[in-house]
Amino acid sequence: MLRLSKLTDYAVVVLIRLSHGEAVQTSPGIAAGIGLPEPTVAKVLKALAYSGLVSSQRGARGGYRLARALSAIPITDVVAAIDGPIALTACVEGSGAGCEAECTCPVRGRWDLVNDAVRQALARITLADMDRSAPRAHARAAAQQPDALALTLISAE
Repeated sequence: MLRLSKLTDYAVVVLIRLSHGEAVQTSPGIAAGIGLPEPTVAKVLKALAYSGLVSSQRGARGGYRLARALSAIPITDVVAAIDGPIALTACVEGSGAGCEAECTCPVRGRWDLVNDAVRQALARITLADMDRSAPRAHARAAAQQPDALALTLISAE
């Protein structure tokens, strides 16, 4: 089963929360608003800031804000910020991991096709599509793409 980490799920929630309300929000304020422990939110915000998805502001009126609009943040950027590059198997190009059977594997390099399809499907879905308060027209259009449909079928199994 293809499954994203809880921290990636939390990162999506945090980013959508940042798009609502005050321009600059604190980690404790975000945590209280979404019902997650503050240390978890702080950890997510640190990773999001490192990846450039949010910017931080120090001082008495400090906190975090989105670095760009939700519609300009594809899900792939969030996954990469929290979990690293999308790699379905250890032998996918760019995964950074090796495989013991790489030299004799009959499907060596073929998982790249599947990995690319998943990456492309996720790249077409933005955080704006994930926001319940936003119109869903773009999400429906993305879901009608063959790659997104295949991803839905794969993840449903």
